[in-house]
Amino acid sequence: MRQTIHGADLRRLIISAAASIEIHKQPINELNVFPVPDGDTGTNMSMTINAAVADLKKAEDPSLEKAAGIAASAMLRGARGNSGVILSLLFRGMSKAMKGHDECDGVLWAKALQEGVDAAYKAVMKPAEGTILTVARLSAAKAVQAAQENSYFEFVHGAAIEEAKEALANTVNQNPVLKKAGVVDAGGKGWLLALEAMMQALHGEDVVVPEGFVSEEPKEQADFSDFNEEDITFTYCTEFIVSRESDKDPEDLRGFLQELGDSLVLVEDDEIIKVHVHTNDPGIALQEALKYGSFVTVKIENMRLQHTEKVMSEQELQPQIAAPEKKFGVVTVCAGDGIASVFKDLGVDGIISGGQTMNPSTQDILTAVNKVPAEVVFVFPNNKNIIMAAEQVDPLTEKKVIVIPSKTVPQGITAMLSYDPEGSEESNVEAMTEALSSVETMQITYAARDADFDGYDIHQGDYMGIFGKSLFSTSRDINAVLRSLAEKVRDLEKEYVTIFYGEDITEKQAAKAADIFSDICPKADVNLISGGQPVYYYLISAE
Repeated sequence: MRQTIHGADLRRLIISAAASIEIHKQPINELNVFPVPDGDTGTNMSMTINAAVADLKKAEDPSLEKAAGIAASAMLRGARGNSGVILSLLFRGMSKAMKGHDECDGVLWAKALQEGVDAAYKAVMKPAEGTILTVARLSAAKAVQAAQENSYFEFVHGAAIEEAKEALANTVNQNPVLKKAGVVDAGGKGWLLALEAMMQALHGEDVVVPEGFVSEEPKEQADFSDFNEEDITFTYCTEFIVSRESDKDPEDLRGFLQELGDSLVLVEDDEIIKVHVHTNDPGIALQEALKYGSFVTVKIENMRLQHTEKVMSEQELQPQIAAPEKKFGVVTVCAGDGIASVFKDLGVDGIISGGQTMNPSTQDILTAVNKVPAEVVFVFPNNKNIIMAAEQVDPLTEKKVIVIPSKTVPQGITAMLSYDPEGSEESNVEAMTEALSSVETMQITYAARDADFDGYDIHQGDYMGIFGKSLFSTSRDINAVLRSLAEKVRDLEKEYVTIFYGEDITEKQAAKAADIFSDICPKADVNLISGGQPVYYYLISAE
């Protein structure tokens, strides 16, 4: 029985966990109760943890702290969807517990698991029972209890696995929707698979992804652009954030940079070191900073010549942060050229392609935010499964990021109508947030599989009408679903209806949909727009 693990062991455990989630991602997806074709918990968890695999494989014989830090940093930036963000936070908390340690026994592992749970729970405003959080919390608590009995790593990890199995099985009883469907929680299943794959690696039976599986890995690249001229003694204004991945004292970095230049500002906490310094040799400053950890962001301004030079080679750095030219900017997530055009016409600065079946990562959102030449950037996720990933961006950039928690594209569009670029931050947040509740969202998609959900006997291929968060109607006839939604809009006496039709709908079919709403809701102003969105045949807003 293994008493301790070291950095190379932890690397193998995480890579094995990633392989297992990758292999089982589709079965995890299928545990999502609602049978729409965007049940992607497994995909999100797989893409999140696989974001760490490439970096871990590059690390030769990493220390325990280094391996944990690499994994946590990569997963945070690669996090996709709520399940991916929670998974990244579990590893982020674990990394925090391992700082300053060269080896991990059962006592430290139990502490790490508990730190991960604490980090994940802090990020969720209203934690619900019967989710990955429940499975992680109970298994961590069992690990802490087991560590008091036996300090061997393998003993404690085994106890965590056994408790995770019981906790996962019980999720079906804790969540009424899961109970009715007779399935366990998808995210909890992914976490159990990760723990089990770690144990397999510990026994020398590492899980390996078979040929035919392709993991998607986020990539970064340097992107330097022009800057404003400024008459100062030192040429380059150098700003960066570096994650703290070593035990080196940041005060040593402060002393080094004070000798190198002027206008130094250095702020640090347990996670990062943030630096602003004017110097004639930014390359030396960055090379020294690398001794403390990996870069989160880098910005270099040539304050004399209105251009920047590439100061480091063979380094994958965060894309340049655009210098602010205005107070506010906006980034939104959406899919479909037509919908993107609507957002652009409303004044959105950056569009992130994503949504159902294609949740952008925290890194994707960060990159888009950094390109906006504004001090404050409002982010519209337009999907409940993207909100948590967007909320992780603010501490990763020097810009102020405010997430307006839009859960649908119609909500995002309505909120943008309340946006005032000349207004105050507080008034904009209040107006845009309030606008979210003023619009009703309807969606029509298809059933990806047979299901008995919320009183509906659903068959694969059925059209499904969703009103708000609830399944509203199903039929083999899409016009029947449209009529049922139109009748609901009529009963609510809504005055404005906007129909965005998707990439699989012809103009003739879309015109028929508009006619249905106009006939049933004669008092409403009905507008038809080619949205071009995938997966959802129609996105409909009513106000």
